[in-house]
Amino acid sequence: MSKVFAFLADGLEEVECLAVVDVLRRAGAEVTLVSVTGSREITGSHHIHFQADALFDETAAEEADVLFLPGGMPGTNTLKAHEGLKNAICKANKQGRRIAAICAAPSILGEMGLLKGRTATCYPGFEDKLEGVSYTRQGVITDGNITTARGLGYALDLGIELIRLLMGPQHAQMVKDSIQYDQV
Repeated sequence: MSKVFAFLADGLEEVECLAVVDVLRRAGAEVTLVSVTGSREITGSHHIHFQADALFDETAAEEADVLFLPGGMPGTNTLKAHEGLKNAICKANKQGRRIAAICAAPSILGEMGLLKGRTATCYPGFEDKLEGVSYTRQGVITDGNITTARGLGYALDLGIELIRLLMGPQHAQMVKDSIQYDQV
């Protein structure tokens, strides 16, 4: 079973996070919502409240097959400031484990230098944070072990892409069919 950690901070873009988590769980992935704030209570950028499954210090990021960073502000800045998370991302990248980021969150990977020489996308206005990147306006792009998505409108596409990468195209198609999604 694929194990995914979705990292949360107050001010995240709720649907970007939860749509990806939802389709991954439908596919059978074990997804853990991990708060980096020291509190399980999370308030999104649109004042939707929900609860994380675990705190960062209660988890071992090296156990995850995928590290997922949702966007939104100021959530992206909080994720970017968390040294433990940045260390986990660097380690995952060196090990070739999957990393996914949507909206503003690819800027974290860009500023860390992890996207140099790759093709990536992000929310418009954050392109300057993608150092050394071949930028695309494509909704979702996978280059090596890193998948980036442009924004909220591509959250389901990101989830489906992660299912395809983790479990294969047939499993991704099965989930698409079950949710009546024929956009990608």
